[in-house]
Amino acid sequence: MAMASLYRRSLPSPPAIDFSSSEGKKIFNEALQKGTMEGFFRLISYFQTQSEPAYCGLASLSVVLNALSIDPGRKWKGPWRWFDESMLDCCEPLEVVKEKGISFGKVVCLAHRSGAKVEAFRTNQTTIDDFRKLVMKCSTSENCHMISTYHRGVFKQTGSGHFSPIGGYNAERDMALILDVARFKYPPHWVPLKLLWEAMDSIDDSTGKRRGFMLISRPHREPGLLYTLSCKDESWISIAKYLKEDVPRLVSSQQVDSVEKILSVVFKSLPSNFNTFIRWVAELRIAEDTKQNLSAEEKSRLNLKQVVLKEVHETELFKHISKFLSTVGYEDSLTYAAAKACCQGAEILSGCSSKEFCCRETCVTCVKGPGEAEGTVVTGVVVRDGSEQNVDLLVPSTQTNCECGPEANFPAGNDVFTVLLLALPPQTWSGIKDQALMQEMKQLISMASLPTMLQEEVLHLRRQLQLLKRCQENKEEEDFAAPAF
Repeated sequence: MAMASLYRRSLPSPPAIDFSSSEGKKIFNEALQKGTMEGFFRLISYFQTQSEPAYCGLASLSVVLNALSIDPGRKWKGPWRWFDESMLDCCEPLEVVKEKGISFGKVVCLAHRSGAKVEAFRTNQTTIDDFRKLVMKCSTSENCHMISTYHRGVFKQTGSGHFSPIGGYNAERDMALILDVARFKYPPHWVPLKLLWEAMDSIDDSTGKRRGFMLISRPHREPGLLYTLSCKDESWISIAKYLKEDVPRLVSSQQVDSVEKILSVVFKSLPSNFNTFIRWVAELRIAEDTKQNLSAEEKSRLNLKQVVLKEVHETELFKHISKFLSTVGYEDSLTYAAAKACCQGAEILSGCSSKEFCCRETCVTCVKGPGEAEGTVVTGVVVRDGSEQNVDLLVPSTQTNCECGPEANFPAGNDVFTVLLLALPPQTWSGIKDQALMQEMKQLISMASLPTMLQEEVLHLRRQLQLLKRCQENKEEEDFAAPAF
């Protein structure tokens, strides 16, 4: 039985000009000579076709984030960290996007959450002249890319709202290159910039707001060197609510007379799945694919993580939390990290559930990199159907001196709790009735007393919390700016 289907669409021309046509090539060469195609080569190197008819926003953002070489901090498939549409599920469930698409504000929110620097504008917030200047800015740089959301009908194309990156600009002809991520439908094409502005200056029926564009660039450094918030589990909404609303209420409504009492109040009410919300960022590698020693790149990343971990361990808040956790019988050790190495190793073998695998053994070794500096590697031997695979987890560590000699300290619950409390808004503790205790708590979480790298790590988590709150309250369509503190 025959099924109705479509194979591409003919590009309405005019007004658009096919990028691969003789005229399209001529426009490209003119722009190349004038230096307004600088961003094109990075974008085209990482270009992809949207995997679902309504994934244009997610595909556009994936292309740009990968073109900017922003590390997602979590794996895509196998051991590889890479942005893909399937990973951009924080501000809107993929099932919803697949059915209804995604709004401009939610794509902006996703870009912020992914660690990029974002400037976003609806057409009623700027002018066509400013838009032209920003197109020129991105077209003459490899470090800034633009995503436009527009209505296809203005170009006489089928469909309605759409997202795509802008790949370049011909200033003499005043034409912009749209790298259409729906390549199954239309090829990349040149359009008059005035017409692109008109296509953006339309109302999105799902939000009642105008469309627009965003500029995306790299931050000054990779955010979340060691810690990150995860919203893969739907429980993030209740956890974010607990942190932003319940914690301030709890510390203000109960009689707390010491820092330990505050910690007790906060931790005894923690949601059961709290450990899925904040995690330390692990780096995995297949043992057979690497030498025993760390590479210079691996050692550099591990060193940065170790600096942040050491700075956390040196805070007074960490000492309070460690003392409190020891009194409630909390235990955490590298054995747990070793178990996680096996679990994650099982997942990267074939994408199957870790229940299909077993971990035969784990071991902890110290390896050396350039300069003979040591690093810690946890190796898990994963077994499935008689075959084995060694998976390495590169673990940052610090050392403290005790009576029995140097002792290694690895990422654990006490430092994770520490950075999360540091990331809560300062006003969280304003309701404490004991004024002296309130001042002591504010001093413990004061950003001014933190070293620079830890400050940046905490601010990153604080921005993530604020963006999650914005999504939770459905305010991402109203506020495009990155949270400022």
